[in-house]
Parts: sequence; C-alpha cells; structure tokens
Amino acid sequence: MLETLSSFYDGLNPVGRTTLITTPILLLAVVVLLVLERKYPYRKGLPFFREGLFLDLFWYTLVQSYFLQILIFGFIIAPLAKHFGAQFHWVSDWPVAAQVGFFVVTHDFYIYWFHRFQHNSAFFWRTHEAHHSGKQVDWLAGSRSHAVEIIINQTIEFAPIILLGANPIVVPIKALIDAVWGMYIHANVDVKSGKLQYVINGPEMHLWHHADHEEVYFANFSTKFAVWDWLFGTAYLPEGRKPIRWGLPYAFPKDYFLQHAFSVRRFDEGALAEKSALFRHYHGVRFRLLNWVGQHVPAAQVLQGWNVPDGAPETVAHRPGGNPSPAAPVIPAAAESSCPVNAHS
Repeated sequence: MLETLSSFYDGLNPVGRTTLITTPILLLAVVVLLVLERKYPYRKGLPFFREGLFLDLFWYTLVQSYFLQILIFGFIIAPLAKHFGAQFHWVSDWPVAAQVGFFVVTHDFYIYWFHRFQHNSAFFWRTHEAHHSGKQVDWLAGSRSHAVEIIINQTIEFAPIILLGANPIVVPIKALIDAVWGMYIHANVDVKSGKLQYVINGPEMHLWHHADHEEVYFANFSTKFAVWDWLFGTAYLPEGRKPIRWGLPYAFPKDYFLQHAFSVRRFDEGALAEKSALFRHYHGVRFRLLNWVGQHVPAAQVLQGWNVPDGAPETVAHRPGGNPSPAAPVIPAAAESSCPVNAHS
C-alpha cells in the first residue's frame, strides 16, 4: 500500500504534488470556518442548509468551477503560453514566496478596480449581480459568481503567472489563498480585527458590502487587502451597527441557468411560466426536488432569510442595471442612523 502511494506521488509533477498539499488545507479551512460560524456568528439563526446552498455548492463550486478550469487553462491560457511563453521570464529567478506575494498583491489591486467598475457599470453589473443575490451570506456564498466574471478574473489572475515565467506551483498556492480568503470574507463570523481591518479585509467589512443598504452599494470593494478601500475613499465600517438585510433590491432568479439568462435579458418568471410549458415543467421538477429536500432534511425547512424587525426601513435604491419596483419607497434613514468610518476621519 505504501509503495503504491509512494509510486503515485513520485509520478506527479510539482503542480500535482502541491495540489495534494493544498487540497487538505482547503478542506481544513472549511471545517474551521464552519465551527467559527456556529461558535461566533455574525448574525444568529442562519441555518446550515440555508437558501441557495445546493445552488452554490453543486452548480457554482463543483460544476461551473470544473468546466471553467478546463476552458480557462486549456483553451485560453495554454494557447497564450504557447505563443508568448518563451518571451517573458521576468520573475523566474525570484523565490517562490516572492512570486506568490507579488501576484497576490498585484491581482488584488486589479480586482479592487474591476470590482468597483462592475458596481458602476450597468453592463458589467450583470456579470456580478448573481454574486450579490444571496440573502443568507456564509462561507460558501462567495462561490456564486457569473461564468463571464470568472473567465475574466481568473484569466487575468493566472495568465500572468504562466506568461511571466513563475514557478508552476504558484498556481495552486495562489488558488488556495484565493479560496480560503474568499470563504473567510463571506463567512458568518463576528470578527473584530481592530486596526488590522485598515489593512486586511475580513467579514466585518465585506458582509456590509453584501448588504441591501443604499450606503454600501458603492463601498467596500476590496477582497484581500482593505487598504485599497481606505486609500481610495470607498471604505464603509459603521460602529456598533450591522446590516438588517442582504441580497438584491429586485427580484432575481434562484436557478443557475436562469440567473445567467437573466443577465442577458430581463424577464418575469411568472409571465414566462404562463407562456412556456417547458419552463413550467422545468420549474415543477426543480420545485419538487427542493420540496423533497425540505421535508427530509429538517434544517432545510428554514429558507426565508433573516428576520427583519418590524418597522425596519428597507433601502431599495437602484442598483446599476437593476429593476426594483418603481413603487418601492427609498428610505435613506439607515444611512443617517450612524456615522461611517472613512479614510479621511
């Protein structure tokens, strides 16, 4: 048995060997975050089988990630490397740690600006709105990202690693950092990092970013390093207050395929169901499946999001490219109830 495992390990290339190390670290991080969410919840009452868990775990984390990895590395980065790879070796002589640090920082700087652009562009908002559609945000919620958004970001993330001659093991190492950090900033964990929050991003700022509050529609764009928000005036971190609601201020499909279709053409699911028998059949199958899960898994019966206190104002200002009800009141009282901490205070 040991000889078989040793032979298997020896037959792997450096990337494969590194992946054998990063994978259990990733799984350990999942376990740690699950424990922290239940021990120190940011918002109490979030069920493990929350709304959209199957969508995020199966369709986005497993299916989409698998096929997009093939597309990005096999059909985009590989041809680029074949054509340009021999011309650039700018980081080849650097230590692996320096290479990882360089690509983590530079890509995070890019992500800040692209993320900010998505929130300010009606067109690119449609590639990002699915990420904000979850009304129950936890460690897995960050996996819900439009396929086009992933293709753009991961191509720009990993292509330079290959094209600039970095050690190939930088790819799985950086992928691990991205995955763990992404789960962390979305985790339902009540983190109070003090002054460290001016540098390192965490749930206390990013959970505000996902809130359905007008004052954060264009704030807290950082992923790993919160310093970008503080430097460029987009930080929002009120003292002694938490969001009362998350998600989008307009109706959004809860199905993987419909979410992608909705980004191309807006539609009303009810009206579409009246016109299309195929659509009704598809939704019927989906409803029966989810209903079965709700009946057989007790925790899955609670799928209604956070309880909003009576009289709490609902902030429904327009998101770029969104379609909130024109009759919905816009109440900016939430923004006036506290003074946000900003980079100039």
